[in-house]
Amino acid sequence: MDHHDMEEPGVVAIIPARYHSNRFEGKPVAPILGKPMIQHVYERALSVPLLSRVVVATDDERIAECVRSFNGEVVMTRPDHASGTDRLAEAATKLNIPEQDVVVNIQGDQPLFPAEVIEQVARPLLIDPALPMSTLIYKIIRKEEIGDPNHVKTVFDRNGYALYFSRSPIPFQRDPTEVVEPTYYKHLGFYGYRKGFLLTFVSLPEGEWERFEKLEQLRALEFGYRIKVVLTEYDSVEVDTLNDLRRVEEILLRQMQND
Repeated sequence: MDHHDMEEPGVVAIIPARYHSNRFEGKPVAPILGKPMIQHVYERALSVPLLSRVVVATDDERIAECVRSFNGEVVMTRPDHASGTDRLAEAATKLNIPEQDVVVNIQGDQPLFPAEVIEQVARPLLIDPALPMSTLIYKIIRKEEIGDPNHVKTVFDRNGYALYFSRSPIPFQRDPTEVVEPTYYKHLGFYGYRKGFLLTFVSLPEGEWERFEKLEQLRALEFGYRIKVVLTEYDSVEVDTLNDLRRVEEILLRQMQND
């Protein structure tokens, strides 16, 4: 068997970016220290050695134009996708990514993610060819995130496979006098998918639990697919508001001063 047959699957990052956002219109092109947010995310992804290709998937010409202006690769997708995974699957198909390759979904509103998280989310899929998907979790430290429905909680089995994801605090602590409080884990929006599984995923009907929780990863679990959760040390800073944007600018400025 020659070396070529033994080659590891490639890892491609796709960054879904929409112009319309309920809380923050035009978010991907919002400037952070004079550079559009999507460019910060793109350039950060380019610096990850594991990634062979980085592509923005969008349905908006303004975002596409922005990505082309800094020589990034962009693919246009349909505007009517019900979920981010649907957009990802269309993009992966248009890009002719091989079936066994790993597609990493990087959120366009996380301009500060460390390179390590890409490695962490892709690794399980490179190790186990039968695994369809993986994602990252983080131990909740800030108490206010436990009850906040915007922070998705998860529980998992002893082998690191997700059992459920919820906007509610899980587990529920039945006995409030218990001295030891449960550890809560927060789901971070980084996913790794086997390219072939993306096509399977979008062919499945919407799941019942997905419909109520508005969490598309529940569709995979409901239809019996395993999701590997990887515990990471890195919390990610998401930009949902202008205040978040300022916070990111401050962090970046500090990082630049320390370099």
